[in-house]
Amino acid sequence: MSETLNPFKMAQAQLDEAARIMNLDEDIHAILREPKREFHVSIPVRMDDGKLKIFKGFRVQYNDARGPCKGGIRFHPGETIDTVRALAAWMTWKCAVVNIPLGGGKGGVICDPKEMSMKELETLSRGYIQAIGRYIGPEIDVPAPDVYTNPQIMAWMADEYAKIKGYYAPGVITGKPIAIGGSLGRVDATSRGVLYTIREAAKKIGMDLKGATVAVQGFGNVGSYAAKFLAEEGCRVVAISDIGGAFYNANGIDIEKAIDYVLENGTLEGFNNEFNCDELTPPEALLELDIDILVPAALEGQITEKNVENVKAKLIAEAANGPTTPEADRILKERGVFVIPDFLCNAGGVTVSYFEQVQGNMNFFWTEEEVRQRLENIMKKAFWAVVETAERYNVDNRMGAYIVSIARVAEAMKLRGWV
Repeated sequence: MSETLNPFKMAQAQLDEAARIMNLDEDIHAILREPKREFHVSIPVRMDDGKLKIFKGFRVQYNDARGPCKGGIRFHPGETIDTVRALAAWMTWKCAVVNIPLGGGKGGVICDPKEMSMKELETLSRGYIQAIGRYIGPEIDVPAPDVYTNPQIMAWMADEYAKIKGYYAPGVITGKPIAIGGSLGRVDATSRGVLYTIREAAKKIGMDLKGATVAVQGFGNVGSYAAKFLAEEGCRVVAISDIGGAFYNANGIDIEKAIDYVLENGTLEGFNNEFNCDELTPPEALLELDIDILVPAALEGQITEKNVENVKAKLIAEAANGPTTPEADRILKERGVFVIPDFLCNAGGVTVSYFEQVQGNMNFFWTEEEVRQRLENIMKKAFWAVVETAERYNVDNRMGAYIVSIARVAEAMKLRGWV
């Protein structure tokens, strides 16, 4: 990853800009530029071929002024400590922007889960908790699933934590299967948050979602559900992509069929052979289509100064973390593109993770309808707080979101006597 796209430097640059605009106290700014603590661990795994392999893992607890740290665990071959630091920082702002009483954390292991057996994955998952178990807990730091991790992996991790503690603590990890303390409505929570913020943004800019054209980059859990919900809203999803390629149909793609295809085949590769679609080459061309709404739901650093001039969408809903670089942000603002920033747009997941944590701690669980209603109320309130702040400071929505979040974290730090 080039220096300009170093994700942590990107996160720091965004913080620095917000701090300048809001005239943030220098001491608070200095504290917020760096993680409070981080762990680097080595995890030995006996592979199926009998060889021992050492995996490198990380856990960053960025800031816990407002409550226990919260953030997912990624299993990815390209994982880096700077990516985890950046994501932990964004989790701090994400929890604050939706005003839930949590701080920010993130974890990651350098591995390729697609090349590992279930046994190897279980050993790795349990080994990760053995390495960081004493530093997490319902009152300290609550992990969750993220890229290439899932409810089964969370179940193994929660069980390993129970072995360490001597009792089962469902509040230690969220994103678990329902049968062992997961929350209804968690699987599609991030995507529902994306939908709720897009609805509010459409009201703000006067866009009719009925017939609005949409492209979704990244057709994993978040992207596929977001595409499904937007199609149900009356939007026409004309392009989707994942590691198997990018596919376009001007008349709209049948999202249910696309989801079924991925379930059967693993990726979208070959999707155009069975369905009436054109394959886009390179896949990044999806970002430059003439559409109303662009939903980046893949990895960070996708919209940059190199391609931003070709982005034609009127509304960008950042379902992924950090998909837009600061340089591209400035150009989008100049062009009047309405951006729903990542840590607001995709905060539905952490919000329902918080609900799961609360339910697990009190051993009382809500209905799916209750979860959705609470989530919608929180996302709406957060959206308008960000937009109104952005207008008050005459900044873009990302800076508006930063100002809302940083002000809340700073207040907690002052009240606790950190500065």
